[in-house]
Formats: sequence, structure tokens, C-alpha cells
Amino acid sequence: MSTKEKSDRGDVGRRDFLKLFGAAGAAAGTLPFSGSASADETMAAASDTKHHHVTAATDPHAGGPGYEFFNVNESAFIEAAVDTLIPSDATGPGAKELGVATYIDRQMAGGYGKGDRLYLEGPFGEGTPEQGYQLPMTPSELIRAGIADVSAYVQKERKSTFDGLSAKDRAAVMADLDSKKVELPTVPTATFFGLLLQLTIEGYFADPMYGGNKGAAAWKMIGFPGADAMYADKIEPFRNKPYKAEPKGIQDLI
Repeated sequence: MSTKEKSDRGDVGRRDFLKLFGAAGAAAGTLPFSGSASADETMAAASDTKHHHVTAATDPHAGGPGYEFFNVNESAFIEAAVDTLIPSDATGPGAKELGVATYIDRQMAGGYGKGDRLYLEGPFGEGTPEQGYQLPMTPSELIRAGIADVSAYVQKERKSTFDGLSAKDRAAVMADLDSKKVELPTVPTATFFGLLLQLTIEGYFADPMYGGNKGAAAWKMIGFPGADAMYADKIEPFRNKPYKAEPKGIQDLI
């Protein structure tokens, strides 16, 4: 299918996502890294969170949403956002299919989202990219406020929820956030979009034990064999030959 045909249909391909990623790289580079806690730590932190809105399934892998941080409206936004940033196409599955929304939810509910390893005492100002994160908000507060800001903007401009928009219109909103054509009232647009994009990429390629990359599908797509500790014994037998193996996650090695 040609690019024009895809555009006419409103499809957003992986190439478009990579364009967004390239443009947002500088913004994402100033953000604190997530994924610093183990899955057990993350789930333990999630059980203590004050935000526990959806209880349809306590186990995210049991088939239900199992959200620990996001409420119903926020989870609908996040699912639509990750699906827009990394959509399913001929190259491979999309972020929504691989449970990236669950990954982000776990991060927000855990120590990273609560800012356990961030200095948040101030003074706060508009710093340079080299100075790193400069907000008085924890990552979870930033994400929650950003979702509310974007949702209000979409409701005002398009008379719809974000998840109610077509794929083409959702992509247009994301592109406007990326290019800072939209000024959010509560959080810096570039910082919110950068963190959302960073978390989406992390969840897509992370070890499945953290909630995303369901079935190691992203690893299979790029030919990554997983978290096995050593491949030295494979060097000679597979020299100049493709090495194909079922990817192993951390839990497969325990």
C-alpha cells in the first residue's frame, strides 16, 4: 500500500512513529529514566498507591485491564495514545496489543512514578536540556495532569474524547503536541509528550515481566534473543549465519 493510500485511509505507520520519535528525542533526553525498580518492587509499590480505580482483574496478564494507577478515562487515553505512537502494521504488532498501557500503569503506580529517586525540593525553573528534569511534579503527577490537559484540549477543539477520535485525528493531535503547536495549561507540552513517548518505547521493548512486550513479540520482530546471560558458545556455530531462537525473558531464567 502506498503512503498516499495509507494517508487517505487515516492509517499511521511505523515510519510516521519514527519521525515523531526523532523529533521528540531531545525532549525525552531531559527526562528521568523509568524502569529502575524490579517487577516485584513495582507491583509492591502499586499495591500501596492511593489510585486504584479499575479492579476488573488483579493480574494484568489474566485478560482484564488490571490497572493500578489509571482510572477508566485515563486508561482509555493511554491505550489510544500508545496505539497512535506505535500502531500495528505490516512490520509488527502495535503498542496497545503488546500491553504497553499496562507497562506505563505499573511505572506510574510504582517507585518511579512516585519520584522515589528524584530530587523534588526545588528551586524550580526553566532549565537547559543538560540540567535534566526541572518540574516540581513526580512523573505520575506529570502524566496525570498532561492527560487531563490534552483531554480538555481535544474536547474543546474536536468535541470528543481522545480515544473517540479516528486514528488520523489522534495522530494529528500527537503531531501538534510533538511540534508544540498546543500549549498545555498545567504542564510543559514538550516534557509531557517526551515522557509519554519514552514510556511507550520502553514498554514496547522491555522485558515482558514489566507488563509490556507481551509474548516477547517486539523482540521476535527485531530478532533479539532476550535476556540470556551469555552467547559465547553461539559465536562459532553461528558465525555469518542468522541466529534464531525463542526469546527468553528474565523470568524464564529464574
